[in-house]
Amino acid sequence: MVNITHKSPTLRKAIAQAIVKVSTQTTIDAIVEKKVPKGDVFEMAKVAGLFAAKRTADMIPDCHPLPIEFTAISYEIKELEVYVYVEIHTIYKTGVEVEAMHAASVVALTMYDMLKPIDKQISIEQIKLVEKKGGKTDFSKDKHTNLKAAIVVCSDSITAGKAEDRAGKVIIQKLENHGIEVPYYLAVSDEVEQIQRQLKQYLAEKVDLVIFTGGTGLSPRDVTPEAIRPLLEKEVPGIEEAIRSYGQQRTPYSMLSRSVAGLIGNTLVLALPGSTKGAEECMDAIFPAVLHVFKVMEGSKFRH
Repeated sequence: MVNITHKSPTLRKAIAQAIVKVSTQTTIDAIVEKKVPKGDVFEMAKVAGLFAAKRTADMIPDCHPLPIEFTAISYEIKELEVYVYVEIHTIYKTGVEVEAMHAASVVALTMYDMLKPIDKQISIEQIKLVEKKGGKTDFSKDKHTNLKAAIVVCSDSITAGKAEDRAGKVIIQKLENHGIEVPYYLAVSDEVEQIQRQLKQYLAEKVDLVIFTGGTGLSPRDVTPEAIRPLLEKEVPGIEEAIRSYGQQRTPYSMLSRSVAGLIGNTLVLALPGSTKGAEECMDAIFPAVLHVFKVMEGSKFRH
């Protein structure tokens, strides 16, 4: 199965459809009037669909087992066609499109099985996804292709040339994957004055996003939060909470990191861990949803 451990649970919904086409109005009447010899077609097929939704991972090899938290099965008759609709909700790391389509197909197949004694010309058509919501796709709609970012690596050893930066490069790759230009990238020593000086320079150049990596731990030289917090005009604690919550699900050591998030004017400033894995996980935790900050700020400009 595809690795989804880097994803965060979100509310995900899917609606699928299947069409059961019969050959005569007599068959439709028998369904509606509950005169089919095998029983109530709609109710029996609904039960089969509910079972199918919950058993999708057992049938489709690459599907992940996930919690089905809501399922609705409905029908609509249009002349000689019965439209089957299956809506499924979950709060999980991956979507429920296949679950909805699997359930719709089983509902349709159950109807076929129950109706074949009275109609030999039934067909099942158009099993398809009608609607999908939730997940990274929905939170990637805030397109800001003109955003510019600066990456600042806070590390004495990297500045001295004794170590190679990997965390900063991971962050750059993640940003570029979201269409964000990264024209600024450098390393500074773990000194409050140097960190603040560099941040002020990027603020003067009106950089949209400044990300610091490193210096968020608890060693005597870890001073990045102390350098950044006094300059923040608005803290955004929700971003910090999302980072720590995501990290805590992967390692208990994440509680020791002191990530920072806030605004200075229209610039979003983040301070992330200096480890490669830590930086990567922080980016996965908050992107692309964090880019909604810029849409909110754009809206506030028009209101004022």
